[in-house]
Amino acid sequence: MLGGAVFNRVKRSDHKDIAQINAFLRSNDLNIDTTVEIFITVTQDDKLVACGGIAENIIKCVAISPKMRGEGLALTLATELVNLAYERHYTQLFIYTKLQNEPLFRQCGFYPIARVPGIVVLMENSPCRLKRYAAQLAGQRRPGKRIGSIVMNANPFTRGHQYLVRQAAAKCDWLHLFLVKEDTSRFSYEDRRRLVLAGTADIANLKVHEGSQYVISRATFPCYFIKDQGIADDCYTEIDLKIFRQYLAPALGITHRFVGNEPFCAVTAKYNRDMRYWLETPELPSPPIALVEIERLQYQGTAISASWVRKLLAAGDFHAAAPLVPPDTLYYLQDLQTQRRAKPAAKPFGLLPKPVIRESVPKGS
Repeated sequence: MLGGAVFNRVKRSDHKDIAQINAFLRSNDLNIDTTVEIFITVTQDDKLVACGGIAENIIKCVAISPKMRGEGLALTLATELVNLAYERHYTQLFIYTKLQNEPLFRQCGFYPIARVPGIVVLMENSPCRLKRYAAQLAGQRRPGKRIGSIVMNANPFTRGHQYLVRQAAAKCDWLHLFLVKEDTSRFSYEDRRRLVLAGTADIANLKVHEGSQYVISRATFPCYFIKDQGIADDCYTEIDLKIFRQYLAPALGITHRFVGNEPFCAVTAKYNRDMRYWLETPELPSPPIALVEIERLQYQGTAISASWVRKLLAAGDFHAAAPLVPPDTLYYLQDLQTQRRAKPAAKPFGLLPKPVIRESVPKGS
């Protein structure tokens, strides 16, 4: 206890206590983050005065009542959160926090790795882990003047993804593919990676890297202290791309990054525009990276996307989804469907009529 303060642990299933935490966070101009698995709360005279949470290896939702600030409670709470994470076998920790909280977490052994001036800083509990990861990547560097890169979620891996990888590889001496690692997608990371490897096995100048926490998932980026979703999206983009450009790309000598064009989703289209800025701007000290947009592969006049496949699967229209994915993805989806129905395996979808795919040729290729 600290000056009569009592520390407790609250699980997401403790609805009454979660409601109190939610109200306390709102009183401190924060929202609750639904990914938090367990909170540490601090009460004094039966009144909530501080809290913080753990979402796997990310510390979130740290708030302290104004009257308790400067009393040493913040450092104690942060230490308790780190200890809780260690108990849950998470030792490589991250925290996104407001800039004014950076000194507090420095005292707890956290170091900044990227920041958005005036809004947010991303910190981790090691002064050299990111540098060690970059050094590991450097060991996989390949010679060439044009070294490409792709970052994808592949949820699931479609013919559109496959087409993008093949087009990019044809334009490069070597191509590095990074897969978003977090299991925040409908399909697990291990399954997504297996399908990417199977669907690109014939590409000789390609390296599919193991997933990394430094290729940030939008799903893990916190919005609980950024009220405006547009600003939150901008912060996510800036932090993600600063890490990529300043640490990952130099290690591999990456000169280009390839993306599919975005004809449907305004958020993704804006992300592509913002990506171009952060990869090419002279504001950053690292070498610039040229962004190359490739026109998406189309089927029956519509650009193929993972969201289209997911929508068809949700509607139970498996046959309509079949022409949109490579064979290995198709067999994988078939297995999932068979498991859900708990029936004997259906005939292989290889017996279906071969789909006719119309490929859109990228401009200038």
